Amino acid sequence: MRDNEEMPDGVPAADLADADLFRELYELYRTRLDTLRHGSENALSTHTARMMELETDYLSRFPEREIDPERLREGARQRT
Repeated sequence: MRDNEEMPDGVPAADLADADLFRELYELYRTRLDTLRHGSENALSTHTARMMELETDYLSRFPEREIDPERLREGARQRT
């Protein structure tokens, strides 16, 4: 691969700095609906795989992320 060629599946999530991971997630979510509605099966599959890779890496980096109680369903509220 030449230096100026983009990697087809992007930089591995584990190799991204936190700021780059957030940027990648933002762009992924920004394009999700368009890919779902208008992308080929291959495009949707690739998009989904990348989403899973980035989200899995995010969760491993931030296991104690802040959970907004307003985002929980009544039956699923965490008990203290």
